[in-house]
Parts: sequence; C-alpha cells; structure tokens
Amino acid sequence: MRELLEQFEDAPRVDPVEAARRGMRTPLRQRFYRDVAVGEGEGEFPVLLDGRTVRTPAGRNLSAPTRALAEAMAAEWEAQRGLVDPAHMPLTRLADTIIDGVASEGAAVAAAEIAKYLGSDLLFYRAAQPEGLVASQATHWDPVLAWAREALGARFILSEGVVFVPQPQRAVAAAQAVVPADPWRLGAVHSITTLTGSALLALAVLRGRLSAAEAWVAAHVDEDWNMQHWGRDELALARRAFRWEEMRAAARVLELIG
Repeated sequence: MRELLEQFEDAPRVDPVEAARRGMRTPLRQRFYRDVAVGEGEGEFPVLLDGRTVRTPAGRNLSAPTRALAEAMAAEWEAQRGLVDPAHMPLTRLADTIIDGVASEGAAVAAAEIAKYLGSDLLFYRAAQPEGLVASQATHWDPVLAWAREALGARFILSEGVVFVPQPQRAVAAAQAVVPADPWRLGAVHSITTLTGSALLALAVLRGRLSAAEAWVAAHVDEDWNMQHWGRDELALARRAFRWEEMRAAARVLELIG
C-alpha cells in the first residue's frame, strides 16, 4: 500500500487548462488568418476571418444576435497568437454550444435541466455544523432565497444534510416561469446553472440580483470553508479558475445581449 501511495504522490499534477487543450477533437492549428471583423446579416452579426464567416463545429455560422456580443467573440479570435487555442476562447465555445445545441433542437432539454436543478438546488441543503460554515451559507444563500420568494413568488424548503427534500411544485413553477426562452439567454443561464450547481444563482445573475462574481463566491462557500480549515487544493483552484472563465463568458452573453 505504501508503494502505491508513493506512486500517486510522485505522479505529475495535470493542469486543467492543458487537459482541456489535449481533449480537443482536433490538434491546435496555427493562426491561419490575418484580419478579424464583424459582419452584418438579417438579425445576426457573424464573426469574419479574412472576410469569411467562421463555422461552428456543426458547420453553422458563428454569429451573435447583437454586434456587441459578436465583437467580443471577434476579440477572442484576434487575441490568438501562434496557435488558435479554443481553451482560451470561452465566449466562442459557449456560442458554439448555443448555436449547435440550444438554438437547434436543445432548448427543451436545457430548460428541463434548469427545472431539475430548481427541484434540488444547492442553496436548499444546509450544514448542521460547524457554526462558521452554517453562518457562511446563510450569509451568501439566504438573501437569494429571500429574493426568489419576494421577486419571483417562489418559496422553497430548506433541509439539513444531503437527503433529498421534494420542493413545492408551485415554487418550482414560479421560478421556472422566468427562465428565458430565447436560445442565447437560455444557453447562458443553463451554463451558469451547471457551473454553480444552482439554478437560483443563475436566475439571480440573469435578473441582476447578483453579479457573476457574487454568484461564484456563493457557489463555493463549502469548498472555500474546507480550504480555509484544511489547506488549499491547488489543483481544485486551477480547475475553478478555468471554470470561472466559462462563468464570466455566460454572464457576458447576458450582458451583451442587452
């Protein structure tokens, strides 16, 4: 057993950003374009490389519903030097997902997944102890639940521990009613939901109740408490940094759509 543990201790720690790069289906390409611009079509603004529209993995046009969002995506392409690395292009990755998935046939699936989170949201399940963690959860989560109750008419039930507690269908339906239907906002809210483990945090960002940074802190109350008392986990922090960029991208989509 000791020899086995030593093998794990000596194993190299994998950088999640580097892992994301290696996980891409195709090798990274050298930058193959000179100019990046934003075009204009009927109700959309495509990203152009040397005058040609960029294609998503499924072959659709990489375009946005607003010029501001298209320009933000174009800036990611312009920032590539040497290799074109999708791991450093979170807005483009999210746009690909929305265009190829949510906007085509995945809207119902995304909305259903958000509703599922509303039935078992991170914010519902509280620690019984220690007192510091209980207080931190209350500080970051109770205001969001109060907002959901007052602004959305959704009154949820809290529980100690991790045992599933069914939520009132009226509360779930009231919160679900504000989930956006258009694919871009829906895709962004779905992304924030899965990144934080909380549909309520995602809806709070959507409605301007929380900033992306505030929601991110709230989503990591338990993890931060553990690191504060048991030591930093550098690998977990590196993963979080990578996912934070995805969170920022989703929040920017909501902001730049207007």
